[in-house]
This record gives sequence, structure tokens and C-alpha cells, in this order.
Amino acid sequence: MAQIHYVLMLAAAVALAAGCKRGDDGKAAAAQAAAASAFAQSEQAWRDQRRERLLAPDGWASLVGLHWIDPGSHYLGSDADNGIRLAMGPEHMGMLDLEGRRVRFVPDKAATLTLDGQPLTATASLRTDMAEQGPSVIGFDGGKGQATVIERGGRYALRVKHADAPSRVRFAGLDYWPADAGWKIQGTFVPHAAGQTIEIASIIGTTDQVPNPGAIEFTRDGKTYRIEAQDEGEGELFLVFADRTNGHGSYGAGRFLYAPMPDANGKVMLDFNQSYNPPCAFTAFATCPLPPPQNRLDLAITAGEKAYAKPPHS
Repeated sequence: MAQIHYVLMLAAAVALAAGCKRGDDGKAAAAQAAAASAFAQSEQAWRDQRRERLLAPDGWASLVGLHWIDPGSHYLGSDADNGIRLAMGPEHMGMLDLEGRRVRFVPDKAATLTLDGQPLTATASLRTDMAEQGPSVIGFDGGKGQATVIERGGRYALRVKHADAPSRVRFAGLDYWPADAGWKIQGTFVPHAAGQTIEIASIIGTTDQVPNPGAIEFTRDGKTYRIEAQDEGEGELFLVFADRTNGHGSYGAGRFLYAPMPDANGKVMLDFNQSYNPPCAFTAFATCPLPPPQNRLDLAITAGEKAYAKPPHS
């Protein structure tokens, strides 16, 4: 943050100097100072939003568990006598039952729970994160905790978050390379045939075929690079990439970057200052996608979020 504040101060100084000059040179210097200030403010706003999302009560830093669900019935809670034992929450929450593709939950009579914000007192069928309307959310501990069912590689797991998670409460902060307008690069979108997919592996060993509408080509120091893009249906392109800084300043398993859809001329702006760590950099309970081989760049991208330094006993 101090680095961006320095840029703002420098821009202000340039603007002040420009005001003392006359003619086109002064106007150009003032315009450059204004552009530098706007860039620094934009990057700082993005960093503030990034931290806010990560540290939200239900953000990625709140993950406390990922429990794979075998077919059959399993008692759920924080007590040692449960088949699925939670790190935080009521000693006995109820019973989770998986039969085929159906997941049911029977709440414990003594537990105070909610389902999608409403009191939960009877057996309920649970949606997974593959449902169009999103997963059912079981709330506990007065809303501090939540549990949802996710599908990965044909298997089901219970994802558990809690606002008092050690990884959130003892969060060590985010570190960045200095914001650099030189890493805001215009690329060219190269479309693929309609319906093309790309195989994406995850850190938990699963693979998925993900919509792959095209690739983005960009030039850095006279050399052209290419990143395959994913389409998550949210109106943006999602990039999972690796580069020469992985394990040498940035997170070893790669980083994420969102980019706007291409404009009418097929141009896409890549702001590598906004590349960031996947959730698995902060918690062992995430299911992060890994960069496909096509996205392993022979380039040191010294921009964006650096590797997270976990505090002791987090």
C-alpha cells in the first residue's frame, strides 16, 4: 500500500511542477501526472476490494474444513463421536446422508441451525454448488459458520467455513510487487471453435473439462506469449497461469487473473497488477484449479500479488 501512496505523492509533485510551466509541455506533464494518479488509485481500490472479499466472514480465509462424503449416513458435528468431525461448530449438528446423487440432512434436535437463512428443524434435501441457484447453506453458531455441499470429479464433499477460522482471525496481510503501468498490457483474443473445452486439473487430483472460448496473445519485451482463457459464465475471462516467479516471489502453484471479454476489435486488456493467489495459498481446504500446461509462461511476471506468508500456527 505504501508503494501506491508513493506513486500518488510523486504524481502530485509532478502536477505541481507542471503547473509552474507554460505551454504544451506543461499540459502534457499535467496529463501524465493525472494518468499516474488515476492508475495508482485504481490499483489501490482493487487491492482494497480483494482484501475485503478474501476476509469476508464467508470468504476464502474462513475455510475450516473439506470433508469427503462416502455413500450412506454420517453423523456430523465437532464431537469426536461423529463420522464427519468438524473443526468448529456444535458438538452434534445432525446426520448427512448420501444416496446416489441425492444429499439429505437430518438436523439434531438440540442444534440451532438455519437452511438458506431460515430455521432448520426438519429433514432437508441439499443442493450442491453445481445447482443453478447455488448450494444450500446450513448455518450454525449464530451465523458465524456455514456448511455447503460441493461436487468435484463425481464425488461430493462438505465445505465448512467459520468467521472465527484461525486463517481469517490471524490473517497476515497481502504483499504485492509495486504497481506498474507497464504490466497493464493489451492483448489480442484468438477465438476457438464454439464449444471447445480445456482440461483443468485441480490441487485435489480431479480434472474437469472447462469451456475454453479462446486464447489471449500478448507481447512483452518483443516476445509473444499466449494464455488459454476459461469462461465461467460470469461475463469475464478467467485465466489460470504459471510464470517464472512461481516459488520465487509468487505462490508456487500459479495465480489467477480476470480479464474483460474482448472488444469489437478482439482486444483484451490484461492488468497483471491484479493477478492474485488462489484460495489454496491461504488454506489447506480449498479445491483450486491448476494452470494447464499451455499456460506455463517462460516469463517472470513481477506484478500482482506475491506469495502469502502464513503466520505461525495458522
